[in-house]
Formats: sequence, C-alpha cells, structure tokens
Amino acid sequence: MHIVECENVVKTYQQGKVSVPALRGVNLFIEKGGFVSLAGPSGSGKTTVLNIIGGLDTPDTGRIIVDGNNYNDMNASQMAGLRLRQIGFVFQSYNLIPVLSALENVEYVMLLQGVHTEERKDRAMAVLDEVGLEEMYNRRPAELSGGQQQRVAVARAIVSGPAIVLADEPTANLDSKTGKNLMEIMERMNEEKGITFVFSTHDKMVMECAKKLIHIKDGMVTDDPIQSL
Repeated sequence: MHIVECENVVKTYQQGKVSVPALRGVNLFIEKGGFVSLAGPSGSGKTTVLNIIGGLDTPDTGRIIVDGNNYNDMNASQMAGLRLRQIGFVFQSYNLIPVLSALENVEYVMLLQGVHTEERKDRAMAVLDEVGLEEMYNRRPAELSGGQQQRVAVARAIVSGPAIVLADEPTANLDSKTGKNLMEIMERMNEEKGITFVFSTHDKMVMECAKKLIHIKDGMVTDDPIQSL
C-alpha cells in the first residue's frame, strides 16, 4: 500500500526574472512502513520533493497523495490539519523553540492538537525516554548538544503517532557517531511503531541505513521513472 504517490510533479522557482526548474516531472511511490532515502547532491531537488510531500511547498503541476489525501483536493486549512496530525518533520537546523524545555518542545505539537495536559506530559516523557533523554526533560535547546537537540526533534516528530516522518538532512550537523546513533533510533521507531520515514540526504551513512534509495539528480528521479519501495 502506497503512503506517498507523486506523479509528474513539476516545480519552478523565480529568481528575479529567471525561471529555475527545481523538479522536472518527478514520479515516485513510497510504501507504508518504508525507511527511505532521497539521495542526491546539493541542488538536486531532493529537499523540494520532501517539502512538497510535507505540504510545505506546492508544485506547479502534478498529483500528490499522502496517506490517502489528494493534495489537489485540499484547501489551506485542510493541509494545515494534515501536517499537524499525520506528518512529522525533522529539520536540519532542529527548529526547536529556544525558550521551551526539551519536554515542552515535544509537548508542543500535542498542545496544538488539544491533547489534555497530563496525557501530553506523560507521552512526551515516554518518547524522550525512548530516544535516551530521560534526564534532560527540563533543559532548553541551548543547554543540549547538537545530537541531543536532534533527538528532541525526532521525539517531537513521532510523539503524536504520525503516519509519516520527513527528515531533511537529519545528520548534516552531527559527527559520524552521533549521526549513526540517531539513525539507529529512527530505524527502531520504524520497525517497532511502523512509522514511515523519508530522508533527504547526501550522507553515505544515511543511504546505507535506508531500506530503499531513490536517486534524484537535476530535478529528476534518475533510476527508473517510478521507484517502488
């Protein structure tokens, strides 16, 4: 069963008076429960693909279906609800809220979802324990290492039980040992919880951890026209 379907996705950006093609008719299918890497050099279009799958950007043309939701049929409010409840995000720059503790950062998505205070706290503590931060609930991002901040970001992404987690260059700012540990955590979440993970990366280690690679170059999938995972 496909959790992601992208068909003939085209995206062009305007830089002044110049049109810069980012995606040139991308087709890819991702199976539910996949652990997938979008691999390619900087500027290849892999982050654009990830942002379009996550509803953070919109294609010029093409069809996107994520977890049964056809983006062409959805308005801005519906898209926001989809991102809140069905998609988790892990960003290269962590994107934690500086004034909140690790626990509060993980709780934040559930706060937006209207989850009761006690349940929010219990679930946030449990998932921080799962990523090895059981003694750091009350530390703010500035008091955490880069690897610890990224683990908080992973905890925040998975705490509400999304169908899919999208991670943009998750190991880019980490040393190799910390990056490997982070990938092992996400792989365990994939296997134990059935969450689909999709990464964009040019990190060889991340590619080796993935169960399936989709190679993207110059805005196109470069292996087969359609990649099945």
